[in-house]
Amino acid sequence: MLKIGIVGASGYTSSELMRLLVKHTEEIKIELATSETYTGRAVTDVLPNLRGLIELEFSKLKVEELKDRVDIVFLAVPHTVAMSFAPGILEQGVRVIDFSADYRLKDAKVYEAWYHVEHTSSGLISEAVYGLPELHREEIRKAKLIANPGCYPTGVILASLPLLHEELVDLDGIVIDAKSGISGAGSKPSDTTHFPNREGNIVAYKIGVHQHTPEIEQELSQFAGREITVNFTPHLMPMSRGILSTLYFTLKKDISTDGLLDIYNKFYEREPFVRVLNKGEYPQTKAVYGSNYCDVGLEVDARTKRVVVMSALDNLVKGASGAALQNMNLIAGFEETAGLDFPPLMP
Repeated sequence: MLKIGIVGASGYTSSELMRLLVKHTEEIKIELATSETYTGRAVTDVLPNLRGLIELEFSKLKVEELKDRVDIVFLAVPHTVAMSFAPGILEQGVRVIDFSADYRLKDAKVYEAWYHVEHTSSGLISEAVYGLPELHREEIRKAKLIANPGCYPTGVILASLPLLHEELVDLDGIVIDAKSGISGAGSKPSDTTHFPNREGNIVAYKIGVHQHTPEIEQELSQFAGREITVNFTPHLMPMSRGILSTLYFTLKKDISTDGLLDIYNKFYEREPFVRVLNKGEYPQTKAVYGSNYCDVGLEVDARTKRVVVMSALDNLVKGASGAALQNMNLIAGFEETAGLDFPPLMP
């Protein structure tokens, strides 16, 4: 029996994680779910979608008791907060899958520049494995600390890898236009996520300064073997969940859409959660809704000598909780697809 603890368990990503865990095909028990806000209340009072599926009350975190209760902790607290919890949990001999960005970036100075706080446990950065299985599967299996990827970077990286692998595009001047549902901002209400401000409204935000930018650049640079700088512009969309990313690359040689699709299909042929679409088919957020799939499509624009690559994923599943569960399966020795191989919801 694999015993699970969820720290910061009342938010959107934790709700999705519990939705996936309660129907997992292996022997798993959610042993504890902590929440400072809802301590003592039943999980189903706060997350009514789980009624009849889980009997558990939210509790306060007692780090010193974890080693006797759980095998893995999902750390679902905000960026800049996770690093105050992770060291103590790891000292208990418990593996950690961290939803925050606190251990994604390999340079503490880069983290501090983009998140505007001092990194208080930078010694753990070198131990953390970036939790994108399509890139780091074998390292994940052995990891004690997994830095779950950001939602935007997941779609962007998966859309990019085959082009970088085949050295088909100019690595300077990569442009990324990404559009996300409101749930990516978290469950705490704000003026930005207030219904009258979002309904029927699309807006760009954090142009040139979004904190996922260095994460994208780090992973693409490491894969390509040289430094890559991207132009990343995210947008908020009037929908609850989903991300559509559109990437623009300049081709270094002539190649057809069919030729590129062959390359993508070969690159991802063994990846269970990346679906390469047929020629003339483009990703849509509804086609991956509620699932752990990332759909990828592309089109060569011969006139401009560019290729436009698109990816769609559910920001709460493949962009967060589904990826975390995929990582849990790997470190627990389960089938990687366990608890995740179900179709998306559509419409």
